[in-house]
Amino acid sequence: MKRLDLIVSERELDTIIEALEKAEVPGYTVLKHATGRGPQTIVSEDMEFTGLGANAHVIIFCEQEILEKVKENIGPTLSYYGGVAYVSEATEL
Repeated sequence: MKRLDLIVSERELDTIIEALEKAEVPGYTVLKHATGRGPQTIVSEDMEFTGLGANAHVIIFCEQEILEKVKENIGPTLSYYGGVAYVSEATEL
């Protein structure tokens, strides 16, 4: 089982969700208003208030085959709008 963590702009969340649905992920969790610091920017409180810096953290657990479809579907969105995606191993308790 794989775990995929996506950090994307909330503005692009609908596009990301559509891509996940198209890839037939078994489910996902969305945490809105994720803030922090990246290599180029720091999200300030002003940015959070205006929505310009609001990010979402999307968590998906799926098998490798589904992950390949997800990668294909979200790749163009991440390339164009930015965001990060990391895959790790996940073991159910």
